[in-house]
Amino acid sequence: MAGVRATPAPGSNRMNQGKGLSYREAGVDIDAGNRLVDLIKPLTRATARPGADGKIGGFGGVFDLKAAGYRDPLLVAANDGVGTKLKLAIDTGKHDTIGIDLVAMSVNDLVVQGAEPLLFLDYYATGALNVEQARDVVAGIAAGCREAGCALIGGETAEMPGLYAGGDYDLAGFALGAVEREALLPRNDIKAGDVILGIPASGVHSNGYSLVRKVIADAGLKLDAPTPFGSGRSLGEALLTPTKIYVKAALAALKATTGIKAFAHITGGGLTENIPRVLPDGTAAKILLERVPVLPVFQWLAKTGGIAENEMLRTFNCGIGFVVVVDAAQADAAIAAFASAGEQAVRLGEIVPASGKAETQFSGQLALG
Repeated sequence: MAGVRATPAPGSNRMNQGKGLSYREAGVDIDAGNRLVDLIKPLTRATARPGADGKIGGFGGVFDLKAAGYRDPLLVAANDGVGTKLKLAIDTGKHDTIGIDLVAMSVNDLVVQGAEPLLFLDYYATGALNVEQARDVVAGIAAGCREAGCALIGGETAEMPGLYAGGDYDLAGFALGAVEREALLPRNDIKAGDVILGIPASGVHSNGYSLVRKVIADAGLKLDAPTPFGSGRSLGEALLTPTKIYVKAALAALKATTGIKAFAHITGGGLTENIPRVLPDGTAAKILLERVPVLPVFQWLAKTGGIAENEMLRTFNCGIGFVVVVDAAQADAAIAAFASAGEQAVRLGEIVPASGKAETQFSGQLALG
């Protein structure tokens, strides 16, 4: 957290008249920032891994690629936020899982390219620092880093009175990963006949929440009301289910089989727009919609909001948060590898020839109820 000092004008006798104007009186509490650093030091130390010691407090974080075991690495970087899901965390007062979302949105993008996430940095901005709230947020970030196997090596806390309303805050995350040069994804041998697998989502993940919040508002629902889908939780708690982190399962599958050619992280744009990002022109992903394990939250959103199927497919993950393109001969091996890592892969379709740019083609209907 940056600091400035109020300096009296030349000739002023303010210093002799008593206490001068302070940064705290302007709305920035340096002492609170220092308390936060002390609180989160144990959290960051818990994310230490080979190549990083998990310490914070310096001006920059250091990572040793050689200590991490890399020979000829390419660095892969990603950054993201959590969109307006953050507003649900603020409105419910539940701040301990939104940091997992923050990590997930970047590290899942790294592993799509075959990269192992190595380090993470966060940016937390608020109008007035609430130390306990910020500590909960960082605890979630640290939990996400442990789940992804990367070190939380630093970050920035910015207190900006007048820019954010009371209680509001914003988050951004930055991840860096590495992959050996020959293992970079997507591969250039993707072809018709390759199998498309889907790995289930945990929920809405971290995109589409502006539409989710509009559905809630139009329906006149309260976040503390019982969830209309599932049981045992409030609507707000259910919608704050953290984004699944696919890193360890994806890396394990890459080690277990040589047939994986591409991954796709299903975020904004849904299945419609994210799969073609990893396909060569002249191919299409043919998805059998009846094989998508549609989660109850998406059935509820479609019904309550009157959202058409094509809009669901290009806004939400609809139940599939991660896609795998694998050689047909090794599809069963890839499914087994994901199962060993705790993920039940679903056969969604295959790669087919297409004219022009890569695209997604759908067959059948989503089970939207």
